[in-house]
Amino acid sequence: MIGRLNHVAIAVGDLAAATALYRDTLGARVSQPLPQPEHGVTVVFVELPNTKIELLEPLGAESPVAKFIARNPDGGIHHICYEVDDIIAARDRLTESGARVLGTGEPRIGAHGKPVIFLHPKDFNGTLVELEQA
Repeated sequence: MIGRLNHVAIAVGDLAAATALYRDTLGARVSQPLPQPEHGVTVVFVELPNTKIELLEPLGAESPVAKFIARNPDGGIHHICYEVDDIIAARDRLTESGARVLGTGEPRIGAHGKPVIFLHPKDFNGTLVELEQA
């Protein structure tokens, strides 16, 4: 059901500093910051030959990422994202097998302009999983 790894998301408290670290220290190509108010974050994508790193900075105190940063002041891996061919079919198959979809269960448009859902970390070995329609 899951396809290729789309990205690994890292929550950061200072997006500009994290972007500079990847761009200037590691020599990576990075995107411009992209505010995603519907998800409560601003994102920067670090482009790698085989996948992406998504740097997440909270947009306000109510952001789920703000709570993550409060618990992990240095930041850290927030979630992993896999591609699926059909997000509705994937959601339905997962919920039938007992997995929990966060929020309303309906896909929302993610930072790549494609439908996404998030799966409860307690159902996936403590890892928040994002599925994105390929």
